[in-house]
Amino acid sequence: MATDISIRETLDDLFCVEGKAELIAGRIIHFMPSGELPSSAAFEIAVSLRAFSKKTGQGKAYADGVDYAVAELPSGRESFSPDASYYDGPPPANPMRFINGVPKFAAEVRSENDYGPSAEAEMADKRTDYFDAGTLVVWDVDPEARTIAMYTATAPTQAIVFRKGDIANAEPAVPGWRLAVADLFAE
Repeated sequence: MATDISIRETLDDLFCVEGKAELIAGRIIHFMPSGELPSSAAFEIAVSLRAFSKKTGQGKAYADGVDYAVAELPSGRESFSPDASYYDGPPPANPMRFINGVPKFAAEVRSENDYGPSAEAEMADKRTDYFDAGTLVVWDVDPEARTIAMYTATAPTQAIVFRKGDIANAEPAVPGWRLAVADLFAE
């Protein structure tokens, strides 16, 4: 008789993996590396957030690579690893480990494989998870279209789209912070 013994992976297991990954339903989900344009856009967001944070003395900006640990959500998700984020909660007890909590603002920058119907569904599910966990604003940054779609916890399925020539914001998550869309996709 064969027995299916599933071993549920944990945040401790996630902490030991190389590269970008998240913990969902007891499984570590790895992400493909991104290309120059998505990485550059994510970096620009993080740099701008960092400058804002230092200027205002509020919150902290994070670039790609930080993980946020959360209590298991209905979807099974236990962590987030946004491409850029803004956090204003308490610092982790161990600053070498994950942040316990969620960012107020998260930016998800599309990579080459983040297009098509299944990718759209996955991104919508992840936004739902962000909002269920307490994130106030999520950006869906599209390097191909050169747009930012902003979703808020109060209108989680209605995007406000910022295009070249627009100044994007992340209200109410990061009050007063602004970023020119053209700066993300400068050539």
